[in-house]
Amino acid sequence: MVQISPWKTAMIIIISVMGFLYALPNLVGSNIQHSLQETLPAWAPTKTINLGLDLRGGAHLLYEVDMDVVFKERADIMLQDMRKQLREERVGYTRIGAIPVGVRIVLRDTADGEEARKMLRRSYQNIEILTSGDGKTIEATLNDVGIKEIQDLTLEQSIEIVRRRVDEVGTTEPTIARQGEDRILLQVPGANAEDLKRLVGTTAKLTFHLVSDITGGSSIGALNLPFADEPGRRLSVQRRPMITGDMLDHAAPSFDQNSQAVVSFRMNNVGARRFCDVTRNNVNKPFAIVLDNEVISAPNIREPICGGQGQISGGFTVQTANDLAVLLRAGALPAPLTVMEERSVGPSLGADSVEAGKNASIIALTLVLVFMALIYGMFGMMANVALVVNVALIFAILSGLQATLTLPGIAGIVLTIGMAVDANVLIFERIREEYRAGRSPISAIDAGYSRAMATIIDSNLTTLIAAIILFSFGTGPIKGFAVTLGVGILTSFFSAIMVTRLLVLTWLHKAKPKALPI
Repeated sequence: MVQISPWKTAMIIIISVMGFLYALPNLVGSNIQHSLQETLPAWAPTKTINLGLDLRGGAHLLYEVDMDVVFKERADIMLQDMRKQLREERVGYTRIGAIPVGVRIVLRDTADGEEARKMLRRSYQNIEILTSGDGKTIEATLNDVGIKEIQDLTLEQSIEIVRRRVDEVGTTEPTIARQGEDRILLQVPGANAEDLKRLVGTTAKLTFHLVSDITGGSSIGALNLPFADEPGRRLSVQRRPMITGDMLDHAAPSFDQNSQAVVSFRMNNVGARRFCDVTRNNVNKPFAIVLDNEVISAPNIREPICGGQGQISGGFTVQTANDLAVLLRAGALPAPLTVMEERSVGPSLGADSVEAGKNASIIALTLVLVFMALIYGMFGMMANVALVVNVALIFAILSGLQATLTLPGIAGIVLTIGMAVDANVLIFERIREEYRAGRSPISAIDAGYSRAMATIIDSNLTTLIAAIILFSFGTGPIKGFAVTLGVGILTSFFSAIMVTRLLVLTWLHKAKPKALPI
């Protein structure tokens, strides 16, 4: 224990120096940070810690997913599917219609009841089938398991699409989490709430329909939809879309020949083949482009389009064209989102929180440094050097991970500063006890490090387990606290054991003291 190999010495020095270098970008201004990121290579220390919503300011939105729309669409799908199957199997019915989370069938002949029930069971799982007393009316509805399955799937899809949309605009470290059965929490540091609502809240369900009546009338099997940019004008289109938004492979803003902002799109293989067939069979007919049940445009098909590429025009500005391209790339939401709660944290409040956290950290660090110097003298000063290295390593690792720092995260750093000297206190007190028991300085130092090691490992391990549990089951600020606490435990173990040991042994071999100043 009183010897340290050269390679370990080199490793400790390199890690400590790299810690200071990678923590350094957090101490310079934003202008210098940007210039460093542009000039230095990718491996160079240019990353900084991201500030969370409570420190940087930003938007807090709580959305509710409209599950009624999802269940209505599911009932409509069941209706269309069962109507087709009944016709194919020649099962007669007098009436068929959608009901909440299911379908109702009124048969002509009671004898066909069993065949209809078999078709329902073959086609759908997790349904309940009820039959009237005369045996002619059959109702098939989703049971609790089926409803729960659709709710979970809808929320998962909504969260994933919201995440894609937010990521598309380059926002770092958003918090997107499920709350309850039908709600989504969204927190985005540095974002404007209105811009965020416009980007996230749009369903962005894109479909392409053949026009059934250009005059705007309605007919059976048609939808009468308004134009997005022409109030009062409506267009009747076929209910069944020929192309859907999930067939898009890419979308980006661009300009047409008249320098007007448009959205250029490219379809996948399935969409390209479908688009080619539809345009080939409907030359000189209008083809409506519909976004969220509003007609964006309805151009005539001049010739077959078989390249799988096209443009969406509709009086866009550069910003609205870019927003639509983002929405189309991310995909359509499975259901509309309604804002239930909205909060904005101003940059000034965030700046006050940063200043308060900075002051708390400086005060905590100063008090610990003074305490260690007064209680343990020169050994305390060595512990102080290790503590400064520890703080630098915390910021370096958080910067490398691009972690988000919140107020609870600052609390974790302040707590780590206090806990970081625990290991040194245990070691120094053990050295003091061994020295008072009559051991020589070298023997006392050797015994202090070796005998305190088990206690240090136990105390750090139990705290690390607590941090892992908090990170696994916590959300938002709790995760931020757990990250800084866990990183701080690892860095403090390195600094307390390795750095102070290197300093103590270097002093011991150079000074060769006859007494220990502790």
